[in-house]
Amino acid sequence: MSTPRTRLGLAAAIVAGAALLALPAGGNARPAAPVTAAVAWPQAQRDTVQATLPDGAEYRPGLFLDARTSLGTAATADDRYLRLVRVGADGTVRQLRRLPRAQHPSFQALTVTGDVLAWVESTDGGKLRLFTAALSDRRAPRELTADLGRAEFYQSQYDLVIAGGRVHWAAAGTGDVTQIRSVALTGGPVRTRNEPGTWKLSAWPWLVNGVSDSSGSTALRNLETGRDSPVSRARERAITACSPAWCRLASLTGDGQNRIELMRPDGSDRHRIAGDTAATVIVDVAPLDRFEVLARIGPNSELTGNNELIAVEIATRRTVEISPDAGSVSYRNGMLWWSTGNLDAVVWHALDLRTI
Repeated sequence: MSTPRTRLGLAAAIVAGAALLALPAGGNARPAAPVTAAVAWPQAQRDTVQATLPDGAEYRPGLFLDARTSLGTAATADDRYLRLVRVGADGTVRQLRRLPRAQHPSFQALTVTGDVLAWVESTDGGKLRLFTAALSDRRAPRELTADLGRAEFYQSQYDLVIAGGRVHWAAAGTGDVTQIRSVALTGGPVRTRNEPGTWKLSAWPWLVNGVSDSSGSTALRNLETGRDSPVSRARERAITACSPAWCRLASLTGDGQNRIELMRPDGSDRHRIAGDTAATVIVDVAPLDRFEVLARIGPNSELTGNNELIAVEIATRRTVEISPDAGSVSYRNGMLWWSTGNLDAVVWHALDLRTI
């Protein structure tokens, strides 16, 4: 069984490497200073999670259910096992699974829909297994299948998609073919649907192409209707990443300056949101169809590895500073989280974009 190829995709990686800074839409004037999140979004739910559990183990979140409740990984006290744990709002820790460290395990592609949690476990030799658990009870997790094929993960919230009573994922097929594979939440045989081209899952029931294309996305495909929707092409040297609602374009202006724009996939509502010294930090385009998340590179970025974390409100085009000094940044299902501090004193912060 093959090891999952966890990657950003060529287009996303190129975008992430470009330096770009938030600017007012349609203009070249110096950007206004961003308002802080506390001022812009006083009602937003946010909290912090310590990077060390009560038993002394280092904790790394992999999914937040809300600003105070998360799931992530931590070793056991004797370092013999890697655990998947749930950390509650009151700090209590519940173990869901554990795997021997000697097998070099990982817990990947965590996703949740309603009461259903799903994830993929990987161990030595590329052995993959898909598990699910109910969040509302303490029943043991259930293995759904070990038949994942050559699973493709992109650090996206859509690496696993729960829809229609099934868990769906993308896998590499033979030649220029993508397999869309799925299994029922009750278990059973895996269904495989072959789609010519290189695709990844997006908001159900959509696929988006351009995973290995230097220019990025050119089409969206609806799995329910089988119809393709072309993406309006950008200017030359533009790199496009899309969701069904929005596309993010990174390109060069005529005078050689970088810019980031958003537009609808059909090319409408196109506007500039960034340029100069900011970079994209998450794979998924336009979280909740309302924000674009960027990291502004500052004078100390090379020294500390941290950047200013900002978001552009798509409707108002206002820039909001989420954190002045963010390290690792992740996003899933409306929850944005990031680290601050150094290796000796890491703190995880969570912001529930759904409450804005």
